Amino acid sequence: MVTVRRILYVQYTDPAHYPPLEHSSRLFAERGWEVLMLGTGTENELNLQLPSHPRIRIKKVGFVQRGWRQKIQYIFFILLTLYWTWWWRPSWIYASDPMACPVVWLVQKLINVRVAYHEHDSPVEGCAAQSWFMKSVLAFHKKIGREAAICILPQQDRMLRFLALTARTTPTFCVWNCPRKTEVIPALVVSDTPIIVYYHGNVSQILLPIATLTAISRFRGKVRLRVAGYETIGNEGYLAELCRLTEDAPSLIESLGTLRRADLFRAASAAHVGLCVMPKSTDNINLSHMVGASNKAFDYMACGLPLLVTDLPEWVTAFVEPGYARACNPDDPDSIEAALRWYLDHPEERREMGRRCRKKIEQTWNYETVFAEVLEKIEND
Repeated sequence: MVTVRRILYVQYTDPAHYPPLEHSSRLFAERGWEVLMLGTGTENELNLQLPSHPRIRIKKVGFVQRGWRQKIQYIFFILLTLYWTWWWRPSWIYASDPMACPVVWLVQKLINVRVAYHEHDSPVEGCAAQSWFMKSVLAFHKKIGREAAICILPQQDRMLRFLALTARTTPTFCVWNCPRKTEVIPALVVSDTPIIVYYHGNVSQILLPIATLTAISRFRGKVRLRVAGYETIGNEGYLAELCRLTEDAPSLIESLGTLRRADLFRAASAAHVGLCVMPKSTDNINLSHMVGASNKAFDYMACGLPLLVTDLPEWVTAFVEPGYARACNPDDPDSIEAALRWYLDHPEERREMGRRCRKKIEQTWNYETVFAEVLEKIEND
């Protein structure tokens, strides 16, 4: 009799927001595992959906605002996870955010099931002072970090901090947020003018600084910005603000709205340069340690786009020195202009960088490769 292998994904957020969840769940499904994903809806009506697969089911509870209704929803989510774990009997639970930690810790104590914990965004220091509830969440976060069979983080420095915080001594893996090989877009014939600078993801001042648009405006239409993304809490109206800055030259910026992942790749493949800048100074560990954790850089490379990155040492080492990117100061329009002018004035070198980027994703920086050790560990335990 063949035993059906089952894995239950648990995250108190929308799983469609995290490409690594899509990649790992499909890798399991393609190897014969049955996959069930539990999550929540999203606040905004975003066009983010996981592609269908016959071995993957998704069950989400609706989004609710903070307050007493969310507390009731969280209790319901605990009961829902308990029910599916007890009834469905998965071999593994794959948890993937701090808010899921109290739920998963309780479930594994009541039902014997192994846990893999994959942390995408590390808790920001100081949030423990916000409320009793967050203190409890972070306490369970430490427990899961110490007790889970496997832990996964997307960046080396974050992983070392996680190990120190949780006193973990058992298997822990650093897995970069790379795309899958199947997502690599074949080279397209794209006109060299105008140069399209492409950005997708969270539209905010930090990740899409106004200085970028200031620099682009200096090229008098020879360089343009194309944006596909969404605004999160605190950034509402920012894209409209950028568009207002170009009212005299509306063609300088093009907004594609929120697209599904496959459509993002198609849009990127028709551009020339991928924008992936981070702030030069920040207290947020998730923003200060993003090499490997940011999927944007790898997504763009899979589409054959050379990158424009921040001139921070780790970004220069990872992307500029191997020939995948040019660097700039994202706060300085002059610095951004200089980097973009190089791309504009060196079309053949830019195309060669794009070919090198695509090849790197195909050979090494793909999820099949970076997740292989974790997959082997879970399947053989």
